[in-house]
Amino acid sequence: MKRDYPDRPFVGVGAFVWKDDKVLLIRRGKAPRKGEWSIPGGAQHAGETVEDAACREVFEETGVRIRLGRLLDVLNLIDRDEAGAVRHHYTLIDYMAEAIEGDARPGDDVTEVAWVHPDELEPYKLWAETERLIMLSRQYREGGL
Repeated sequence: MKRDYPDRPFVGVGAFVWKDDKVLLIRRGKAPRKGEWSIPGGAQHAGETVEDAACREVFEETGVRIRLGRLLDVLNLIDRDEAGAVRHHYTLIDYMAEAIEGDARPGDDVTEVAWVHPDELEPYKLWAETERLIMLSRQYREGGL
């Protein structure tokens, strides 16, 4: 199925991966959002659970193995063109996770990786929803929720 002007939404799965007090960010090497910083994640494959998709995508993109935690949120990313037609439509399922093995390095679809403290996010110019979920997952980790 084509990603531009799709017939139905794509399911994307991401993980907010923590190691100590830092979260793992990646710089995307391909569209959508090529060159932008985000969390590791990608498309769910047919026959794959969302949990397995999250673990696979993190490993493919960063070389880090994770222990998946709680479901954080489900987001709708709908991008319309000037005429109002749906150009892109993603249903994004985001989890919390802890790094358990591996040194972060750029892998599939990624040009850079970084472990970033939540107080130092500004230079990465993240999507507002990504920043919101970093802070939410930080609160969960610190027992504030």
